[in-house]
Amino acid sequence: MTYVLTFLPWIVYAVLPSAHWQWAALAGLVVAVGVIVKQRAAGYRPDALIIESGSAVFFAALAALAFASPDSALHPYSAVLALIAGASLAVRRPFTLGIAKQSTPPEIWAEPLFVRTNTVITAVWTLAFTATAVALAVIAHAGQARSTTATLVQIAGFVAPMLFTKRYVTAVQARGASR
Repeated sequence: MTYVLTFLPWIVYAVLPSAHWQWAALAGLVVAVGVIVKQRAAGYRPDALIIESGSAVFFAALAALAFASPDSALHPYSAVLALIAGASLAVRRPFTLGIAKQSTPPEIWAEPLFVRTNTVITAVWTLAFTATAVALAVIAHAGQARSTTATLVQIAGFVAPMLFTKRYVTAVQARGASR
């Protein structure tokens, strides 16, 4: 459920009509802030909210641009999730690390396997976000930014890394239990 909440602002933005992208951007911002407030109230630490915080900043900037320049072509070409996830890897703070800490005992947090597992998972999410952004840019360039194909690409861009995460964690845990 955490991943659905994490990406809820993006889902909201993706499903709202492109003719009113200003309001879609504003809705994404409102949802992002709401998710942050909900997660903080549930005890999530700031390091577990890297994507949520980056999303709020992005949607604030996008909403400002959308209302200031409604004819801007920027809105279909969002690669910000790839940038946020990639930046978290670059600074050696994989965004999934904070999420994983919510369901893992503190004595595990510094274990090399725990950190490596989250680095791999974040790298897969980064790759998925990048591939999705490129595919959506190609689709948008073809004039199909709000097509069924674009929607399916966006869905696949979230579902594939979610499935990988679940399977990879299960495999790592199974290997650890057999040692």
